Amino acid sequence: MDEQTDNNQKAGSGSVASWSWKRTLPLFVLLLGTVLFFVFDLNAYLSFDALRIHNDMLLAFVHDHIVFALLAYFVMYIVVVACSLPGGLVMTVLGGYLFGLVVGGISTVFGATIGATLIFLAAKTALGDPLRAKAGPAMAKMEAGIKKDAFNYLLVLRLIPLFPFFLVNLAPAFLGVGLRTFIIATFIGIIPGTFVFTSVGSGLNVLLESGQEPSAKLLLEPAILLPLIGLAILALMPVIYRHYQARRAKDG
Repeated sequence: MDEQTDNNQKAGSGSVASWSWKRTLPLFVLLLGTVLFFVFDLNAYLSFDALRIHNDMLLAFVHDHIVFALLAYFVMYIVVVACSLPGGLVMTVLGGYLFGLVVGGISTVFGATIGATLIFLAAKTALGDPLRAKAGPAMAKMEAGIKKDAFNYLLVLRLIPLFPFFLVNLAPAFLGVGLRTFIIATFIGIIPGTFVFTSVGSGLNVLLESGQEPSAKLLLEPAILLPLIGLAILALMPVIYRHYQARRAKDG
């Protein structure tokens, strides 16, 4: 009897150890990504000044090692999003500049979705408490919408930047949104904004390759004008959405 009890206790302690390891693994992964990001000073390279300084070197490297360059960009984007590091916007523009609208846009959408999913899963583990504190009171503003219709509300939050991107990665995890719902809504919702900023990078490529000085005439080129129109629409979307919500509440 004592032997059986002892074996049960050992089995129980083993399962607890395994459970604890699984819960703390995301913590180590995210911390490792954050440490490597700052140890190698990658933040210094995620700026438009760095792009200007290293432009020729970057273009030559991408031309000679396109597969490796694309893979490095993809992995770095995942790390930046998963660890909520600065530089996501610059990287999106850089993706369009280096790889073009289609390849850069697709890589960014998948990288951002995977990175967002990783931090979503981490919020359900040992990282839950500190990440919940990071989410702050803004999470309460999302609660009603998520509980009413998680998929459509999350889709709106991805389409319209009402809250910071990292916050929209965290809050659904604390409010009971399912993994499948989170992934699909994230993937679909970030496509328009991603391709707008990727097209900005693609337009920048056209501007630099033209060898011309910036002028009003050059702004009428489709590769430059269309991204500017897209940016204007993105900037107006939160205003339009809030106006729609206020009118809807008044009519209701």
